[in-house]
Amino acid sequence: MYIYLLKRLMSLIPVLLGLTIIVFAIMAMIPGDPATAILGSYATPENVEKLNRDLGLDKPIYEQYVIWLGNILQGDFGRSYSLNRPVLDEVLERYSATLILAGMALLICSVLGVLIGIWTAANQYGWTDKILTFFVLIGISIPSFWLGLLLILAFAVKIRLFPASGMYAIYGGGDLPDLLMHLAMPAFTLAIVATGVIARLSRSAMLEVLRQDFIRTARAKGVGEKSVLYKHAFKAAVVNIIPVIGVQAGFVLGGAVYIETVFQWPGVGRMLVNAISTRDILLVQGGVVVVAASYVLFNLVADLAQHLIDPRVKS
Repeated sequence: MYIYLLKRLMSLIPVLLGLTIIVFAIMAMIPGDPATAILGSYATPENVEKLNRDLGLDKPIYEQYVIWLGNILQGDFGRSYSLNRPVLDEVLERYSATLILAGMALLICSVLGVLIGIWTAANQYGWTDKILTFFVLIGISIPSFWLGLLLILAFAVKIRLFPASGMYAIYGGGDLPDLLMHLAMPAFTLAIVATGVIARLSRSAMLEVLRQDFIRTARAKGVGEKSVLYKHAFKAAVVNIIPVIGVQAGFVLGGAVYIETVFQWPGVGRMLVNAISTRDILLVQGGVVVVAASYVLFNLVADLAQHLIDPRVKS
């Protein structure tokens, strides 16, 4: 196990290095002069030249990358010019809110997706299978931001059951029930697509297991259908389901960008949108690197969990 973990950790090094290169290159290709955008009405040629020199933007692109990467390795992501505070402090402060949203969405999509997958596999070609598969396909096809707007219109404007935006009430609140009320709609919106993906792949994994000989043997011995499904079939299929959940964890975290914008959730996604509009390059780079690195780490955890359940897996 330790050798496997070491190999996986070593394989992350080139992945994370390539990640920083891609993020830096994309930000470097954005048209326009960052110094001019930062200075605004104070963008005289002398001020622009001085700011470019202070930011190191007058150096060759490869030298800028080396300096930026060296600072990151020391835990220095730079300073946000729009917020006038360290980038890492701002990202970590917002990251907790994003983790709450993404964690709840992942919990919803994992539980619902697996249960729907098991149920549809157990009732293959039945009317429940057809109905649930139909709703799963709709869930995968609906754009999340559009679904979020519909939920706001229905449950916040018309029924007034849930708050339309924010993480806590402006006046009062601030406790767990208040958080859950604000979390309900954005978490469900974020989870809907991942639920469909997990459900479809869980169904396929369960169907593959249910056709195997040991399942027929268990049924021939008189084992109850629930025990066959949950103690035998699901136990064998979970090895193939865990990687799917790990991948969807990354997509849920990435999808939080536009969901946070729709529901005004104070997380990294909303921070990135604001940083892009103000051309705060260091803040954008820091936020994207942290989110992308989290995606990589989530997949590592899923691989390790899969390996623990079935050591024969060499992925």
